Amino acid sequence: MHGLRQTYSPSSIALACSGGLDSMALLRLAHAWAAESGIPLHAFHVHHGLSPNADAWLAHCAQACAALGIAFDHRRVEVVKGKDGLEAAARKLRYRALGEMCVQHGVPLLLTAHHLDDQAETVLLQLLRGAGPAGLSGMDAANRAPGLLGDEALVMARPLLALARAQLDDYARAEGLDWVEDESNSDARHARNALRHGVMPALAASFPGYQQRLARGAAHVQSAQRILDEVAQQDLAASLDGDAIDLARVQQLSRDRIDNMLRHLFSSRGLAMPSSAWLGEMVSQLFSAREDAQLKVTHPACHIRRHRGKLFITPKLPDLAGMRDPDDEGVLVKEGEGFRWRGEAALAFPAYGGVLHFEPAAQGFDPAWLRSRPLTIDFRQGGERLKPAANRPSRSLKQHYQALGVPAWERERAPLVWSDRELLFAAGIGMDCRYLSEGAGQGGRIALRWVADPAQHG
Repeated sequence: MHGLRQTYSPSSIALACSGGLDSMALLRLAHAWAAESGIPLHAFHVHHGLSPNADAWLAHCAQACAALGIAFDHRRVEVVKGKDGLEAAARKLRYRALGEMCVQHGVPLLLTAHHLDDQAETVLLQLLRGAGPAGLSGMDAANRAPGLLGDEALVMARPLLALARAQLDDYARAEGLDWVEDESNSDARHARNALRHGVMPALAASFPGYQQRLARGAAHVQSAQRILDEVAQQDLAASLDGDAIDLARVQQLSRDRIDNMLRHLFSSRGLAMPSSAWLGEMVSQLFSAREDAQLKVTHPACHIRRHRGKLFITPKLPDLAGMRDPDDEGVLVKEGEGFRWRGEAALAFPAYGGVLHFEPAAQGFDPAWLRSRPLTIDFRQGGERLKPAANRPSRSLKQHYQALGVPAWERERAPLVWSDRELLFAAGIGMDCRYLSEGAGQGGRIALRWVADPAQHG
């Protein structure tokens, strides 16, 4: 416990209090340490409502904290079984609720009662799941976990990680502590319980002290993982081109380093770690698809795209109300949103994901002419052409976008402005010169400019 003060110097601390033996032992130890250190202590409880005894557990925690003069708070959550099961859903909600309470009470450091047996269980479970070094590293003594707690500033520490559960049991009995027993801990349908009650007693009988050896092995894997992370950071830095990844540089790496660097990329962008099979398929497509293919690999939270020899990670965005599938060689039929310009500086078009600005300019549309025209905003349907300057030819929008290096996923969300069947403006390209004229002095004409809503365009 004393290492926490030397490492973090927290202004206050909190602990996750379930009411079980481990958390009640931590409550007593943390209370003594906080009193000695003069640091405010909070205890937070999460009521899942999954057990008929949940109310009694909440009352037990509240009473224990009141007896010690510890500030207590709790949250009730409603657990809905997800694709990963009820246990995983409850865990996610529990940590998010703990993080919210830390933020509300201004507590930067959260303690949990994970111990040596928990570490052994974690390593065994990860091994049985076929995890890589990151999973086999087990739990850190302390780390930031914004994906769990919901706040990057919060630190989660496990001060009991070096102690076996038997040691905590001896301490609790010697101190006369009361605790509750979660009946779900005996349900062998849960993977941890199957290990705890079936596998681990057999390991203890044949390999006494196996927990310490598994923890030591996890520490070695943690060291190896830190080296992998350093190599990945160097490879990523060497491959970055702005926000994109230069695939020619990536291709110079070994396949293992490519996978390592891409996993680090996903982690640094806050994205869920892909499976080895998914990652392998993505890498295969990145390097084997035709150069002109509009490659898009879908991740649960994003799209992986290739454009001009670079890898881009783009957000998964919902279709805009005005979007329809374009037909590159189809017949042009306008079905967009009609409007009139009455001198406004800007008009918002939520269905098209942005705002159309009308700005004074020396060259542009005649204001009187623009006011008199019925206008339409729409997305591309295929076959549109635009002449941006008198000394440049009329070309298809596809050719313009290709020349400007605008990737396909941005083109599909770039609207056009029409007057009847005359294309006046294309976002990302500009205005058609055939309808422009010179104004008398600065501000004599109106130029169009499209500004996309970042929330709709990533």
